[in-house]
Amino acid sequence: MALTSRPRGTNDIIPGEIELWHELEGKIRQVCHAYGYHELRTPIFEHTELFQRGIGDTTDIVEKEMYTFVDRGERSITLRPEGTAPLVRAYIENNLGSGALPVKLYYYGPMFRYERPQAGRYRQFTQFGFEALGSSDPLLDVEAIALPIDLYKSCGLSGFQVELNSIGCAECRSVYRKELTAHFEPHADNLCRSCQGRLHRNPLRLLDCKVESCQVIAKDAPKITEYLCPDCADHFSQVQKYLDTLGISYVLNPRLVRGLDYYTRTVFEVTSSELGSQNAIGAGGRYDGLVQELGGKETPAVGFAVGVDRLLLALKNQGKLQLSPSGPALYLVHFGGETKHKAAELAQGLRGRGLWIELDYADRSIKAQMKAANRLNSQYVLIIGEDELAKNQAVLRNMGDGQEESVALDELEQLITIVGACGK
Repeated sequence: MALTSRPRGTNDIIPGEIELWHELEGKIRQVCHAYGYHELRTPIFEHTELFQRGIGDTTDIVEKEMYTFVDRGERSITLRPEGTAPLVRAYIENNLGSGALPVKLYYYGPMFRYERPQAGRYRQFTQFGFEALGSSDPLLDVEAIALPIDLYKSCGLSGFQVELNSIGCAECRSVYRKELTAHFEPHADNLCRSCQGRLHRNPLRLLDCKVESCQVIAKDAPKITEYLCPDCADHFSQVQKYLDTLGISYVLNPRLVRGLDYYTRTVFEVTSSELGSQNAIGAGGRYDGLVQELGGKETPAVGFAVGVDRLLLALKNQGKLQLSPSGPALYLVHFGGETKHKAAELAQGLRGRGLWIELDYADRSIKAQMKAANRLNSQYVLIIGEDELAKNQAVLRNMGDGQEESVALDELEQLITIVGACGK
């Protein structure tokens, strides 16, 4: 094992790239604030049973992709593969539903799945998601679609599409499961191994299998929207009317079921034309039974999750989130000795005001220091010579237009006024 190689399926986010992440994180927080969502942070690992019960034993995540280990207390622990189940656990444990409803929460952080790495798909990835708990109003379903669309538009992303479906409630699916099983059973020998195992345990999962032979069989499968009970049909109709009212375009996809068992009624996915086969940049839906399944009171809920890595890839492919070159507000050029001490003193004071300040640490020539300031794209250079120091002065040069002026070294406020907020 090479110590200088990162584990497969992980990434280093280096300077020059991390700034794009910061830019996107800022937009995420802005749009969540506009919709009234508050941030919640949960542990990176949880008890394994939380995901087994919350996500579902027949999902790919639980069956194949979780990073699970036994700790020193003989407890089974899993690195979180998604954010909804931990958020719901925190909602229950901290009694967050005791006040006004709905409760609106969002999360942002690393998730872990043992997947085959490819563009925009990693074993450690970053996910942003938000959840509204405590209301069954179809308008909340639509807001859960509108919020990420506002995020994508604020980033300048184009070429994305909303796919929409309803998978009904337990009553609807009980009837539909029988019809779906009856459709697939005659073709069981032609199904992939995973679908053969799920045929009688969770036949809905056969609809989103990516194996071509399974897709051919699923093409003519009955549509769940034809089996919705009156309440679910009305809910789905209202969702579509609200989407039309808000001017949000969408396409109906009767084969969209999502990969997690906790979903009920509305499910949706946003895809990007920039990402090829792995084109999803976000997905979500309603999960009215999950809070009760994890030990809480019966609580309707709806949410959405965005793969930040994939979203950034789509934005990069479109040339969005381009950051302007940045640099220090001020580069302090010194001659060594007492001038270096003065430069260090000034740097400390200015950095304490939140300004990005650089200075030379290698006692290089003045010419070399000026080149360094230029390479860093410094807005200003302050030249502290021995003669100037004796007069308590220095020469301030604007690197943009080359203009110079003398400034007093004991007038920190004067420097801050001239340099301004550059390099913050």
